[in-house]
Amino acid sequence: MALSKIDVANMLTGATPVANGGTALTSGFVNGGGLTEADQWRLTTDFTGVANPITSNLEQNDSTGNGVPIGSSMTQSSGVFTFPSTGIYMIIATLQGRGNNGSGAANDSEFRLTIKVTTNNSTYTEVAFNGTGVEDNRYCTSTAHYVFDVTDTTQCKCSFRVFNNNSLMTHGDSGKNETHFTFIRLGDT
Repeated sequence: MALSKIDVANMLTGATPVANGGTALTSGFVNGGGLTEADQWRLTTDFTGVANPITSNLEQNDSTGNGVPIGSSMTQSSGVFTFPSTGIYMIIATLQGRGNNGSGAANDSEFRLTIKVTTNNSTYTEVAFNGTGVEDNRYCTSTAHYVFDVTDTTQCKCSFRVFNNNSLMTHGDSGKNETHFTFIRLGDT
C-alpha cells in the first residue's frame, strides 16, 4: 500500500503551532509579545509630614539599566499623573518612611499611603490604601496596588497621598527607588 502525502498546511485554520509551544503570530505584539506601556517614577528628596497629594520632587526612573519606559511615558504636573493611552493599568505605589530620630515617635505612629484616582479630571477618590506602624529612627515600607480602567486620558488620572500622625519622614532619592510609583498597562479597556 502506497502512502500519500498529507498537506497539513492547507488543512489548518488559525495560528500554526511552532516547536517551542508558541504560535507563528507576530501582529499585535511588541518585541514578540508582552506589555505595551510601563513606566516608573520616584520621589527624589525626603520630606516630613503630610502630602495630599505628593506634588513635587518627582522624576521618572533614570537609574542605570532601568527598563522604562516601555511605550510612551506617563506625565505628571503637580503630582497629578496622566496616562499615555487608554487601557487597564496596574498602579503600584511604594512608600519608604522613617521615624525621625529624636522626634519621639512611639509604637502607635502610623504611615498611610493612598492611591487616589479621578474619572472626571476633578473629583478624586481614594481607591487603595495601606498603612504601617513605625518607631522612632526605624524604617518602614508600605505598598498599595490598584487596577484602573483608563477610558479617557484627559479625564482619568491618579495621584498619591502620604499621611502620618507624628511628622514622620517620607524617603526619596534621585539615584534609587525609595518612595516610587509603577504604572503597567495590562490590556485594552
